[in-house]
Amino acid sequence: MLKKLSVASFSFHGLLAEKKMDVFHYLETCRFRYNLDTADIWNGFLISYEDDYLRKIREALDERELTLVNLCCDYAHPWHEDPETLKKQHAVADNCLKAAEILGAKTVRFDLGVWSLEITDEQVSYISAKFREYARRAGEGGYKVCVENHWGASRRVDVQRLMLEAVNDPNYGLLLHLGNWEEDSEIKRDANDQAMARHAVHMHCAQPYCERAHEVIPAIYAAGYTGVWGTEHHSAKHEYDEVAYQLAAMRRELCKLED
Repeated sequence: MLKKLSVASFSFHGLLAEKKMDVFHYLETCRFRYNLDTADIWNGFLISYEDDYLRKIREALDERELTLVNLCCDYAHPWHEDPETLKKQHAVADNCLKAAEILGAKTVRFDLGVWSLEITDEQVSYISAKFREYARRAGEGGYKVCVENHWGASRRVDVQRLMLEAVNDPNYGLLLHLGNWEEDSEIKRDANDQAMARHAVHMHCAQPYCERAHEVIPAIYAAGYTGVWGTEHHSAKHEYDEVAYQLAAMRRELCKLED
């Protein structure tokens, strides 16, 4: 169905920080406040990677008939200059992949890990090798891994294309964060979104882009995006109402497309 929607749990990081929401309350919110059949979990909501805890989340997903369309993993990127930090990040990545398999995730998002806008041949070689490893595991588990255009070199569209070519695996793709490109104009950012839409296995539409939903969503659909239409809120204020607005704006345009 075209208008499959999700809400990233990061949208409620303000409530999480105030201890007014946990992962189970988030699942309840998706199912009964917003009438969704999807979840989109940021690993900042996970208090453990122990199997028993993850199985409780899986039970909660199944009880609410929710599909985990994305597990968004911070602190797990495959590059760091410091070997000890890198070792810790690799351990988090391994835990996230295990969590994805227990929770039945359809996609798992990582960051690239390069803070600068420039990327070296050494970094490309090392990072692409790690993502090939993750993609092989994902293929065996029936899900996909993806890199978000999030910070640093990942916000350059040429770097995203370079990584797609270097990894060269059908189980590797992009989490398209609409408009989050290292460009100086909205026109160029929109063009990058449309150019990369067919490579995206998941996406996040932040509030400024939900406000332009009538412009951006038909263009992304026409450019070949076929995944779940995910939204994400960032302000940490009035999160329930802001998310409701974003979902309504996206649903309105997707209904038009479906008609």
